[in-house]
Amino acid sequence: MIKLVDTLKVTNVLSDPTRYNIYQHIIREQKDVSVVEISDLFNIHPNVARLHLSKLEDVNMVTSHYSKSGKGGRPSRLYRLSEQVIEMNFPARDYRTLSSIALEALMDLGEAGERALYSTGKKYGLQIAETYKNSTHSAVTIQQKIEVLEDAGTILGLYAKFSYNEEKQSIRFTVNNCPFKEIAATNHTVVCKMHHLFLKGIFDVLFTESQLILEENMFEGNCKNCKYIANIAIV
Repeated sequence: MIKLVDTLKVTNVLSDPTRYNIYQHIIREQKDVSVVEISDLFNIHPNVARLHLSKLEDVNMVTSHYSKSGKGGRPSRLYRLSEQVIEMNFPARDYRTLSSIALEALMDLGEAGERALYSTGKKYGLQIAETYKNSTHSAVTIQQKIEVLEDAGTILGLYAKFSYNEEKQSIRFTVNNCPFKEIAATNHTVVCKMHHLFLKGIFDVLFTESQLILEENMFEGNCKNCKYIANIAIV
C-alpha cells in the first residue's frame, strides 16, 4: 500500500505536462530510453530530459541501469518502466482483490459468464464508437475505425499499436501494457480469457464480424507483449 506522502510525491511529479508525456511514452514503447532520445523526441535540452527522468526515478516510476554501447567510452544510462505498481486512491481501496473475486466468479459461471464478459466488451465498444459521428456506419473508413480502437486502447491503458493488412483483411495489434498485470500474475488464464472476450466485443461493434486470435502472450514464454490478429469482415 502506498503511503499518503508517497502518493503526493507521485502526483507532484506527474503534474508537469512534459514529464507526464515522457512517462506515457515509456509505457507506450515498453523499451529502454536514453536522455538523448528523450531530449530529441520532446525537443528539450539533455539536462532537462535528465531531470525529468530523475524525478520519475525518485518516485520509482522508472528505473535506470548502465549499458555499454560496444563502441568504447563510458556506458550509457538507460531508463525503463519500473515493475512497481503505483496505485492512488483517496481513501485507500482494495480494488485489486475485488476485481480478482469478480473475474473468478464470472468465469466460474461458464458460458453464462463468458457471454456477460463479451456483452460488456460489446457495450463498451459501442460507447467508444458512438463518440464518433456515424462511427458504426458502413461509410466509415478502416483508418477511422482503427483510430477508434487506438483511443479505446489508450483509455483502457493498453497502449496498443494497430496495423491493417488490406489484402488479408486483418488487423494486427500489440498490447504493450497489461492493465490487469497484477491480477494476471496469479491466474493469467482466467484474466486473459476475460480480456480476449472483452476485446472481441469491441471489435464486433466496429466490424460485421471478427475472429480474434492471440498469437503471443506476455505471461507465457519470453514475450514482452501480447500480440493479436483480428480477421475482419468489411462491409
